[in-house]
Amino acid sequence: MITQNSAAQPELCRYHVEGGVAILTLHNPPANTYSYEMMQALDAAILRARMDEEVHVIVLTGAGEKFFCAGADIAMLDRVTPAFKYSFCLHANETLLRLEQTPKLVVAAINGHCVGGGLEVALAADLRVAPAGATFKLGLPEVGLGVLPGTGGTQRLPRLLGSARALALMVKGQNLGVEAAHGLGLLTDLLTPPAGTSFLAAAVEYARGFCPPERAAMAVGRIKRAVQTGAELPLSAGLALERELQQQLFQSADAKEGISAYVQKRPARFQGK
Repeated sequence: MITQNSAAQPELCRYHVEGGVAILTLHNPPANTYSYEMMQALDAAILRARMDEEVHVIVLTGAGEKFFCAGADIAMLDRVTPAFKYSFCLHANETLLRLEQTPKLVVAAINGHCVGGGLEVALAADLRVAPAGATFKLGLPEVGLGVLPGTGGTQRLPRLLGSARALALMVKGQNLGVEAAHGLGLLTDLLTPPAGTSFLAAAVEYARGFCPPERAAMAVGRIKRAVQTGAELPLSAGLALERELQQQLFQSADAKEGISAYVQKRPARFQGK
């Protein structure tokens, strides 16, 4: 099933659903830079995907073939007041936290240059994929503007790569190629689309691998919640959270199906319920 944008859906973040996967496309040519208006549109799309029971996985990508997202609109930042800049950064933080805390897996399908705030958006996803052999760059070069990565980069990148490696990338303002980013763990997987298939189609198929009937999407989402929230808790509290989430899963139809299928030595057919 494919559901195209409704008339009320902001154009700056296009939304459609394809086989249980919600595809959110940042759309502001040529570089998909984001403004307050785009963040509002992304925020609304995240909530829409979160609340849709037919959506099991979210794919976030950029329009076109050259840019995933080049970060915040610098011309906009040049003309607004410091007070607006602060509120703009606060809302962007809130939007990406909403993405991060949504109990559905989020895959960033990085289809072009992904720098500055664009990489910060991608860092809020759970998995990041890119085309094998691509020549675009990823990095946080904000130090060259005399500022820091202010949409979560100073917090999420160290959690992903470790403090020393992340700090070196940020203070050098270093941009990485796709292979180097994959080698560091910044990219989860590199995809090689079959002949005649677009990278986005390959990324959606990758995301569909976490959807029913092959995968228990509810378990995937609860694993995400345990990891994301538990990382900020003491071990005893994290284990308590894990037990509560496990109890929710024990009551699910998918857990009953998965256990029965294992005992009966047959493939499980999950429903996401």
